[in-house]
Amino acid sequence: MTPESLPGPDDLPAGASAGGPTGPPVDVPVDRIQRRTVTVLAASQVFGGIGVATGISVSSLIASELSGSDAIAGLAQTTAVVGAAIVALPLSRLAERHGRRRSLTSGYVVALLGAALAATATLLQTWPLLLAGMLLFGAGSATGLASRFTATDLARPARRATDLSVVIWATTIGSVLGPNLAGATEKLGLLPGPVGEHGTHGTSAAPLLVAALAFAAAAASVWLLLRPDPLHVAAARAAASSSEEAAARAGTPATGADAAGEAAPSGTVDAPPEADMVAAPTPARPGFRAGLAAGWAVIRASATAQLALVAIVVSHLVMVGLMSMTPVHMGHGGASLQVIGIVISAHIAGMYVLSPVIGWAADRIGHARVLAVGGMILLASAVVVAGAPSDDSARLTVGLVLLGVGWSCGLVAGSALLIDATPAADRTQVQGLSDFAMNLGGALGGVLAGIVIAVSSYGALAWGAAVLLVAYLVLVAGRLLRAPRIAV
Repeated sequence: MTPESLPGPDDLPAGASAGGPTGPPVDVPVDRIQRRTVTVLAASQVFGGIGVATGISVSSLIASELSGSDAIAGLAQTTAVVGAAIVALPLSRLAERHGRRRSLTSGYVVALLGAALAATATLLQTWPLLLAGMLLFGAGSATGLASRFTATDLARPARRATDLSVVIWATTIGSVLGPNLAGATEKLGLLPGPVGEHGTHGTSAAPLLVAALAFAAAAASVWLLLRPDPLHVAAARAAASSSEEAAARAGTPATGADAAGEAAPSGTVDAPPEADMVAAPTPARPGFRAGLAAGWAVIRASATAQLALVAIVVSHLVMVGLMSMTPVHMGHGGASLQVIGIVISAHIAGMYVLSPVIGWAADRIGHARVLAVGGMILLASAVVVAGAPSDDSARLTVGLVLLGVGWSCGLVAGSALLIDATPAADRTQVQGLSDFAMNLGGALGGVLAGIVIAVSSYGALAWGAAVLLVAYLVLVAGRLLRAPRIAV
């Protein structure tokens, strides 16, 4: 973060001071700010989840109707995933320079523009413009992922997984409401799509406008309510701590507000250990490529960080690969859209509903142990669906619920472990790289899954995922055996 990004008088609560490298330390009720931060993030996740789920639920249908090609239909969601990967690092750079509030708001605004562009493409009946809109639309997913890291900026180390899991859980509400809103607006007959061969209108552009409004609400909630900016407060507290340490080394006693560190006012939290704090502001390194290189250099220096990144990417790759092809597999068995919708809804519930429980477990029994449990659940999911006939919706439902729960273990525990394993000053860069790699892994999983289905079968795809998961579990077990402390 740059010195200019430190909080100003308007960015902190009444009675709090920003401090700085040469000024008094920050005296802020950190626990109260953290509770407010998590609440605001959870609310914005509801709106953001509505936007993402509403748009994704209709984008493939619209792309298919406009292009007449199933291949183009698949590109709609893949393009959104690629867009999320592209936006991840710029969002982290913006957070590093100007704080979380501006970063998250900007991400939702980009997603809003993407949804509006996709709606325009639907009305103009041009699928290339639709794909361009979905590329920008992917910023909504990237911003939702960045929100989970925002929840950890001021979290106590022992509660990081719990706090970020609450923000992830809030996505459940939006994910359930989104498709229902899409169906409701479709029935209203507003902004109808292109006329088909039988004289009926195609999918309406209205759901995409609902998505745009949801992103607008998410942006407004973050911009207006995420005050003070948690990353600003963390940086200011770290700068104040550095000032105290410098004074101690010089042999001069802390004076004035410096003494507050010894007797913190009610409701405040003493400064955490140096390893758990955001370091003093440093000049930002410019450029997308520089951001990748900086984040990778940090991860490469830590075996624990490497394990966390692998866990996040593998969990997402396997989840996207199996989930995206399950409707195709069920369609071959004659399943109705309603039945397919129920299976996918159960999968989404598995992804998010248990995330607070998973976060609680990760904070108490260890992040790496939860990664191992998540890997075993993902493996069980792959085995369950591998032998499921296309008309066995019950077995596929069980498999996809397990797939969602395993993914949640990998995301929650992996994200918390990644934060613990990286220096505070480099966390925004590492977080951006993590989300970039995660979304890139999801896009790769979707593409590879389509190829496997085209040349072989859904069963072959599931068994391939199982082989990858066995290798992943061997890696996790090896890390636990060689360095058991990473599980704490």
